[in-house]
Amino acid sequence: MTGAPTVSIVIPAYNEERTIRTCVVAALEQTVPAHEIVVVNNRSTDSTALMLEALKTEFPEAPLVVVDEDRQGIIPARNRGFEVATGDVLGRIDADSILEPGWVEAVQKTFADPKVAAATGPVIYYDMPLRRWGARADDTVRKAMLKLTREYHFLLGCNMALRKSAWDDIRDHVCADEADEMHEDLDLSIHLFERGHKVAYSSDIVSGMSARRLDSNPKAYYRYVGRWERTYDNHHILNPALRAPMVVFSAIYPLGKMLRKQHLKTLKDGGIGPSAWAG
Repeated sequence: MTGAPTVSIVIPAYNEERTIRTCVVAALEQTVPAHEIVVVNNRSTDSTALMLEALKTEFPEAPLVVVDEDRQGIIPARNRGFEVATGDVLGRIDADSILEPGWVEAVQKTFADPKVAAATGPVIYYDMPLRRWGARADDTVRKAMLKLTREYHFLLGCNMALRKSAWDDIRDHVCADEADEMHEDLDLSIHLFERGHKVAYSSDIVSGMSARRLDSNPKAYYRYVGRWERTYDNHHILNPALRAPMVVFSAIYPLGKMLRKQHLKTLKDGGIGPSAWAG
């Protein structure tokens, strides 16, 4: 795509030995190559670092950059990746994200519009049943929430991108959240909105993500969901429409947990291990 913006993919990683290889390989095997893939090893104590070195050996020509961040947490790791990345657009995914092959191409098409400062899209829960149906449902729900919240658009941490120039504008305004009480992607969304940056949603920017959050016990899960409220409280935002994701994620927990438990049991009984769940 001539003249298209270059796309860096930033992946914070902490003890992700089960998922990091699949995540990085999916980022490498794109229909349009990424400018670079920056993995931030955030003090991992498992074999994450060794697996990343093995990937660099396996793919010697790949634009794979591995850096360390000693400050623990998703925000320091994300910030470190954003500072290292050199692309026009900074993609940000999780270490258990599995990008669809056309992800970089879709991001480039979205950012061909110079008014777009950031973008996000739907997800496929690859370790849940009925994945493709679930992806369509996820896309439908997110579009409905966009209509509800009007000019305010959410970014999704496991599947988002923002223009390097937009990051340079908000980097000194985003919250450090040292108490780890907020959603960092929601914090980014708020600061982009407050500084007049347009956030776009594209159904073509698709990433796979794990539903492992459903494995949490109810107390831990609902505390996680409560991060929406704590983020808005921290920014003194009262708009009730913006609480829609919190309501949705609270409501789906009982059914989602049951479906995931049954699905993983079926896979285990069939001798299918975690490495094949995204297939």
